Amino acid sequence: MLKVIMTVLLVLAIVIIALLFMLGSHSRSGTPPGLVAGKLAACPKKPNCVCSEMKDDAAHFIEPIISSDISLVNSIIKDMGGVLVKEKDHYYSYLFTSKIFGFIDDFEVRYDPDKSIIHLRSASRVGRSDLGANRKRVENLRLLLEQENTL
Repeated sequence: MLKVIMTVLLVLAIVIIALLFMLGSHSRSGTPPGLVAGKLAACPKKPNCVCSEMKDDAAHFIEPIISSDISLVNSIIKDMGGVLVKEKDHYYSYLFTSKIFGFIDDFEVRYDPDKSIIHLRSASRVGRSDLGANRKRVENLRLLLEQENTL
């Protein structure tokens, strides 16, 4: 009986791992949403996204960064592992890839030079939960930027 239970658990684990690799592969086929009417796209109803342009949505809202140093922000994002895939008219799109299953997260930046505000959106392409990874990524950027500005 124990041998049967162990075999079932092993098969189940293999299936779950295979599904996670398939989802990771599927996430590489998507694209970042880009700007919508000049602003970062709204987050879907899933909890795996944060955006500083969604003040009316407490679950997804994250404070923008007040700064005019967009080059430093972009440099820190690259140092964090972001790969720049698009840059146009104060809009920057980066990809972050998870180490184990290869999940892609889109990290988008919209700089408003008139107000010295840097808006941010970080979202997983697939799945429902990201275990808070996108919010942590934005908060880590904020922390690294504060550390850089105090040196």
